[in-house]
Amino acid sequence: MSLSDIDDVIRLQKINAALVDRVEQAMDQQRNAFSLFQTAISLEGQVRRRTDELTSTLRTLEETNIELARQKDISEGANRSKTQFLAAASHDILQPLNAAQLTISSLYDLQVSEQARLMVNQVERSLDTMNELLRTLLDISKLDAGVTTPRFASVPIPPILASLLSDLRPIAEKKGLRLRVAVTNDCVYTDRLMLRRALQNLITNAIRYTDRGGVLIGTRRRGDDISIEVIDTGAGIHEDQLEMIFEEFHRGPLPQGDAEHGTGLGLGLAIVRRLVTALNHKVSVRSVPGKGSVFRIRARRTDAPPSLVSTVAVSVPSPAANANLAGKKILVIENDPAVLEAMEGLLAKWGCHYRIARSTPQALEALEGMTWLPDLIIADHHLDFGHLGTDTLERLFDVMPLRVPTILATADSSQTLVEHAKHLGVEHLPKPVKPAQLRALATHLINSNK
Repeated sequence: MSLSDIDDVIRLQKINAALVDRVEQAMDQQRNAFSLFQTAISLEGQVRRRTDELTSTLRTLEETNIELARQKDISEGANRSKTQFLAAASHDILQPLNAAQLTISSLYDLQVSEQARLMVNQVERSLDTMNELLRTLLDISKLDAGVTTPRFASVPIPPILASLLSDLRPIAEKKGLRLRVAVTNDCVYTDRLMLRRALQNLITNAIRYTDRGGVLIGTRRRGDDISIEVIDTGAGIHEDQLEMIFEEFHRGPLPQGDAEHGTGLGLGLAIVRRLVTALNHKVSVRSVPGKGSVFRIRARRTDAPPSLVSTVAVSVPSPAANANLAGKKILVIENDPAVLEAMEGLLAKWGCHYRIARSTPQALEALEGMTWLPDLIIADHHLDFGHLGTDTLERLFDVMPLRVPTILATADSSQTLVEHAKHLGVEHLPKPVKPAQLRALATHLINSNK
């Protein structure tokens, strides 16, 4: 049937509407397809741009990583250089100071007038101050550079304090101060030498800034921790100064009339903070002006090791009445000309028979095929031709028929060397060495060896 045969208007309208609807649907489908096509093109463009951006970012990141690796190598090289410099500085800077302190002792004995001796004593005090300053600056540099790293162990507290008080009690008694101890028999997880140094600085400060009363060193259990406290009856610290006292070269005013004991360098508490931080301990202070201060180091409490062996540093005995080295044979292994000259003068004054060696072969030659055996060996660690004192001593101990008491006198105070000396069974004596200290230790070792 054709359209001409349809005479029903309503029917025609329905057919027309259906046709129009189909046309509109077809057009909508075309528009949707075009829209999807445009969207696909847009997304493709975005993906391409994002891909380019990601590629550029990855390239930049790769270049950054290469630069970071280069900077890391530079930083590690700088740290190695700093470590080598600090090791050399510890030796090379303190060596001439050691020679000066040995020489000044001989110079004192040559003076005939009291005024000249007072001047020599003044020079000696200046050398002591210089020694303290250099050692402290080197310690700060080593801690900041990460050269000094803790060797943790279970360490008993009482032996550390016993060793410290044997050194510091005469200073307190000279000022008329009481130095008391009230500690529990506990152990802490720490590095023994670093903790000892921190406590030494706190106790020394307490004595320096106290003019009457005394200093008490005690311990308190705080849960799983131990609080080691240094309590003094000194001038105290104002609240606005409590943080500043841990900064470098900050010095508080000394008690009236106490100038003869020195003002300090203002570095003791800076060292304490660095040591405590390296040990993962905590340091705090509470003070009341005019009444005194309390410094606390808080550390983790541990059980005592199964076999508790005292690791207290050997304290040099006081000079005895029979501290006579006359006629004793001393082998000095040293390569610094100034130190050798000072040692020769000192040993000659003491009446010793001595021989000098600057390296391992010379030390072996000095024994003359075991026909000359020393009563004592005094050796430095860094010798000529890159030889090490510890290696030289091992060679000597292998060939000598008897074990000879030995002092390893060196400016190298690293933990590794201290432990090596202990393993060899020799006394480690840090430079600069005071003549009275050297003579007392030498006499003690020779008499003990008998």
